[in-house]
Amino acid sequence: MTVAIDSWKALGTSVHVVATDADELGRATTAVTEVLEDVDTAYSRFREDSELSRLNASPGRSVRVSPLLATAIDAAQRAARLTNGAVDPTIGHAIRVAGYDDDFSRIAGQGAAVNLRAWRVPGWQAIRFDRRSRTVLLPAGVELDLGSTGKALAADLAARAALVAAGAGGVLVSLGGDIAVAGTPPTGGWRIHVAEDSRVRPDDDGDVICLAEGGVATSSTTVRRWTRGTAVLHHIIDPATSLPTTGPFRTVTVAAATCLDANIASTAAIVRGERAIEWLMSCRLPARLVENDGTIHYIGRWPDPSGMAA
Repeated sequence: MTVAIDSWKALGTSVHVVATDADELGRATTAVTEVLEDVDTAYSRFREDSELSRLNASPGRSVRVSPLLATAIDAAQRAARLTNGAVDPTIGHAIRVAGYDDDFSRIAGQGAAVNLRAWRVPGWQAIRFDRRSRTVLLPAGVELDLGSTGKALAADLAARAALVAAGAGGVLVSLGGDIAVAGTPPTGGWRIHVAEDSRVRPDDDGDVICLAEGGVATSSTTVRRWTRGTAVLHHIIDPATSLPTTGPFRTVTVAAATCLDANIASTAAIVRGERAIEWLMSCRLPARLVENDGTIHYIGRWPDPSGMAA
């Protein structure tokens, strides 16, 4: 089966929409664009006028948020519960101090030294969130960052919207390598190139897997990196120290029932470091882990090109 693809940039990353019906690609792309525009307005931390920025600027006050931002906060808190705090949305201040304070395309590769110190982030339990009323109260000193789970959630929402818009058939949505699929896949499943950098060419190094449903997410310390003084920093923060992680794995890819669940697991694995493999095995999720020296580990039923993730 021949598929049709459209690609562009949004949310500071690459966007790819693939449809099994070329005649429906335009409708699918329009639906994805609308979702991403809503996401940007709701929870971008790089827009002063986003809902999330206004919420972070209103400590100590109960704020009623939109259904989309409420969904994103709920997803972030669920991630924190499932990972026992390894993935925590209250890293906002820590990641800004580390230098990730703007869209990554505008972050200077090198800069003056910054004074980093270890301290535990406030923790997701500090968020006073009422899902029913959609009200949120952030205590002073608590700043939310929904970047990790938020992008994966956006991929899931966009894939569902694209499928509704396209009708019959199947769609795949990739946001910077966070991939969600919906509908009927091509014969043999969606062929997905797994690499450390989502910008690489399809024929570059990496594995090819086949996915029939759900999602795949990759978390890596190798792509979004910058230097401050002599310190090389990256965007995956350990909530226990508020510092970029320093574990043995530079990249983790996970397949799961949703892109969000895959992202939760892949990010938590990077943060957990030495305990990542044992934890992923307990979750029964297929995964691919790359050590800092390039050694690759496969966990669970990691699919080969002739199989499907299960």
